[in-house]
Amino acid sequence: MRSTALARIAVGVVVERRKARSMWVDCLWRPVTVFAGIPPLAPWTPLGTEAETGLLYAGEAMIELHRTEVTNYRDNLASGAPTLWVVMCSTASDPPYRLLAVTADPAEGEAFTDAGNNLVEAVPMPPDIAEIVSRFVARHHVERPFIKRQRGRQTPADRKAPARTSRD
Repeated sequence: MRSTALARIAVGVVVERRKARSMWVDCLWRPVTVFAGIPPLAPWTPLGTEAETGLLYAGEAMIELHRTEVTNYRDNLASGAPTLWVVMCSTASDPPYRLLAVTADPAEGEAFTDAGNNLVEAVPMPPDIAEIVSRFVARHHVERPFIKRQRGRQTPADRKAPARTSRD
């Protein structure tokens, strides 16, 4: 399937694997950071470990920027804490997740939460990625004024009484 994105940003994703305190699951997984560029690492390469926590490079993804979503990107940047949404889908193997997508669109990030067993986590947007998204918004945003639909005004004489039926 061909993408309609006008810009693409290659990113790498780091996830945290933490020992769970549960009898039902061994580990908890969550994306913790996204960075611009793709390092020369294989997906699921360990980056470091501490007592019950480990960081792993989950792999690469592409943030796609579309003209139709510019308002969502602009609102995300204006929030004061720009965010990226990392989406991982569960697998039946080890590791238990596969990197599916990274998006700067809050609506798309929310939509992924409705799709089955996806793990969706919001992470801070790095400044270099925010700069690229900001330039995209500046280049493609077109301000469209909100136009409230006006109803025609009616006077009491214009209102008609409901028609009576034979059952009345």
